[in-house]
Amino acid sequence: MPGSRFLRRSEVHANSPVSNVSELNLILVGPPGAGKGTQAERLQEDFDVAYIATGEILRKAVADGTDLGKKAKQYMDKGDLVPDEVIIGVILEFVSSPAAQDGFLLDGFPRNVDQAEALDAALARLGRQLTAVLCIEVSDDEVVRRLSGRRMCVKSGHVYNIHTDPPKHDEVCDQDGSRLVQREDDREETVRNRLAVYHDQTAPLVRFYEERDLLRRFDGTRSPTEVHDHIRATIATLRLEDEL
Repeated sequence: MPGSRFLRRSEVHANSPVSNVSELNLILVGPPGAGKGTQAERLQEDFDVAYIATGEILRKAVADGTDLGKKAKQYMDKGDLVPDEVIIGVILEFVSSPAAQDGFLLDGFPRNVDQAEALDAALARLGRQLTAVLCIEVSDDEVVRRLSGRRMCVKSGHVYNIHTDPPKHDEVCDQDGSRLVQREDDREETVRNRLAVYHDQTAPLVRFYEERDLLRRFDGTRSPTEVHDHIRATIATLRLEDEL
């Protein structure tokens, strides 16, 4: 179907066997602490799509010693931010790989409109396109409550949350009795700084995808199961609309 968001594998990969499986190309957007990781795991189980988290794919490219991985390593070793053009190259390299031929789920990319435009252009060259952008929304105060409530065992690394999953005894790990600490990243001031950066970068990105009728919003204050059910229902509706 012209303009269809769901492309058959056989339509995209001319040399591959004919299949009735449709590509599902998704992006997860949301503030830190919104529950994107939990939803990503469930969507992988539901639809068997390749999950691509920016940090992980950068580390893999470095470990594999690819040309782009070597470029990324030069910046990472110095503690510098990896430039957009390198990040885009690493992500697009994976998107066009066999592992992602039946669909992908991006988390942490794109982070800004320039990256989004680069992704659109690259997918167009591959004869592919996005299915939807899943935006999990949570208020800043709730994000701060969630993240500042985290405590980590200094020995095992086990994570608790004083609000939702507290230890039996304050500041003591249930598993081995070790001390619990709050990571620097989880302190309120740090979390609010991260949120300020997120809003600065993501507000234009949300508008970008909203204007293209790709953005779908989800209430991240609901339980993980409710959010998951809503996302599944949304994808099912998109597929039904595509068949009409």
